[in-house]
Amino acid sequence: MRAMIVLALETSTELGTCALWRAGTVDERRCPPGQPHSETLLPLVRELLADSGVAFAELDAIAFGAGPGAFTGLRIACGLAQGLAVGAGVPVVPVGSLDAMAETCSGERVLALLDARMGEVYSGCFTREAATGLVPSGDVSVAPPEAVALPSGAGWLACGNAPAAYPALAQRLVAAGIAWQPGILPTAGAVAAIAARRLAAGEAGHDPADAGPLYVRDKVARTIAERLSVGGRA
Repeated sequence: MRAMIVLALETSTELGTCALWRAGTVDERRCPPGQPHSETLLPLVRELLADSGVAFAELDAIAFGAGPGAFTGLRIACGLAQGLAVGAGVPVVPVGSLDAMAETCSGERVLALLDARMGEVYSGCFTREAATGLVPSGDVSVAPPEAVALPSGAGWLACGNAPAAYPALAQRLVAAGIAWQPGILPTAGAVAAIAARRLAAGEAGHDPADAGPLYVRDKVARTIAERLSVGGRA
């Protein structure tokens, strides 16, 4: 039987990536830094498939980082995944950005913390299960760094860029005895691995028309009054 092939896209942060999962092997590429993902992602996908000798018609599914994350970035990955999936006649698999972060983390109990900008943090808890890997143990939430709910109990490992962005959050992690693994952002390689695992377990992909980003927060920016209230500029 032919090995499953999954293309994955992730642009929920400044780190834009695409990846190809095939028979447990992942080939991942990064978008050039400092350039819009909207201009660089599709050429990078074409290059990845060409180098791998894989045609769009050979794909079994297209996965994408569904969020939360940057509003524009989420729309880029989702929109491109939908368009490519329609053309290839395959389903799409939305994968949470925090799920992808936890996948990359080495912990058994993971607290994923992603800088949501605007003085807030996206957070989610994950626990490792033998059959399915890391799975969410609650909903993704967004809150100021001083209000992020920290899990109780031992053995938790935090990951992500939020503690570096908000020293108050880093101090809270230290006080709670939670170690922090920095430098972890959502990647297409992790998205591809999660999507392939779900498909292999019998989960069905989504019709491209039904796919959509997970925003969590419905505001793109603060109002002038909100910026002034925290000492910002109009």
